[in-house]
Amino acid sequence: MYDILLFDLDGTIVDSSLGITNSAIYALEKFGIRVEDRRELYRFIGPPLVESFSKFYGFSEQDARRAVEYYRERYRESGIFENEVYEGIPELLATLRADGKRIVLATSKPETFARRILEHVALDSYFDVIAGATLDRTRDTKESVIRYALGQLMHGGEGSAVMIGDRLHDVEGARAVGIDSIGVLFGFGSREELEAAGATYIAATVGEIQDIVKG
Repeated sequence: MYDILLFDLDGTIVDSSLGITNSAIYALEKFGIRVEDRRELYRFIGPPLVESFSKFYGFSEQDARRAVEYYRERYRESGIFENEVYEGIPELLATLRADGKRIVLATSKPETFARRILEHVALDSYFDVIAGATLDRTRDTKESVIRYALGQLMHGGEGSAVMIGDRLHDVEGARAVGIDSIGVLFGFGSREELEAAGATYIAATVGEIQDIVKG
């Protein structure tokens, strides 16, 4: 049904909640903000960090950028390795690869971090393209990452493509570039969020992703 499969990383390929929330806690403490329940920070998983610090804590643009630097200070040293691959994902990627699908990573996480994570969990070999945000924010929206990712394919973006992710940003980014989307429920978004954003399909499990993409 689909020739090109674009996957989000956090909340779709890996559960990265521990590394992300630990790094967000570290950054917020630099501003004298204590977080009692780390689950409050799950909303940081998916959106660009500057957006999250501004939206959820009222930071100015300047303070939000400083907070991102603090966040990355901890993340690049230890947070990047605090994640777990979701059960069934390696098998799904292997099956899709065997079926001749082109597999692409399209994440709002900086590309350099995304590559290190996939290498750390030994999944990098499944991906034809690993695309992420740039550290200088010249490419930091999900729409821009998807467009860049499709452009990096050896023969361009020809073929039917679908974006697979757990947050509204994945769905909205897919719609902006004119492709379908699969919202997954085992990540950090809700069915209500994904349906409201206009997800083409909803997958409750990894197995349901395979059913959808194979038609």
